[in-house]
Amino acid sequence: MDLILEGIKRAVLLLFTGDREVWAVTLLTLKVSGAATLISLVFGVPLGVFLGLTSFPGRRFVISVVNTGMGLPPVVAGLVVTVFLWRNGPLGVFRLLYTPGAMVIAQTFIAAPIVVGLTLAGIGGLNPKLRLQILALGASRAQLLWVLLREARLSLLAAVMAGFGGVISEVGASMMVGGNIRGQTRVLTTATVMEVSKGNFDLAFALSTILLAITYGVTLALTLLQQRGRAS
Repeated sequence: MDLILEGIKRAVLLLFTGDREVWAVTLLTLKVSGAATLISLVFGVPLGVFLGLTSFPGRRFVISVVNTGMGLPPVVAGLVVTVFLWRNGPLGVFRLLYTPGAMVIAQTFIAAPIVVGLTLAGIGGLNPKLRLQILALGASRAQLLWVLLREARLSLLAAVMAGFGGVISEVGASMMVGGNIRGQTRVLTTATVMEVSKGNFDLAFALSTILLAITYGVTLALTLLQQRGRAS
């Protein structure tokens, strides 16, 4: 218990004294996970809406792949991205391996199925008669999609929370494709693992405290938006 309290105290001290390395690791964590979540939303929400509103041969198979991807182990995502970005791989010419860009790609692989799956569940959970009523009122297809997204906004916010929470807390993929390079690809999760391996448990608890604070802050903000949407 004393070790945990000491870690919390050190986390506060590191942040308020302006420790450059800790701030750099924290900012990189936000940049990488934030970018991966945003990309997942850009591609995942339209795909989830498409799967929720259309019927085509193989739809069940695609949905089963999405559902499987929601539980994709981060190390598997990291392995796939590493193979593609390796210097002899299909995308090796871009030299992205062991860069923040590679970490964003790997985390996008993790977050995208979560966003697609929850968006699909939100759209699929709407009353089928709602679409008929909206179209009967003379709405265009764009207006129909807008209304459906508004009705499913609580599920969409849940998708954002789940996607962000899934990538900011993962360590396997970031370690594999980023290499945990100091000043370049080191994020809070990989730094915590490294400090534990070195026996610096107080610093590991401090980094974990910062990570939990970030996760809680983002989740709290999205939860307040979700509850406001529920009330309206």
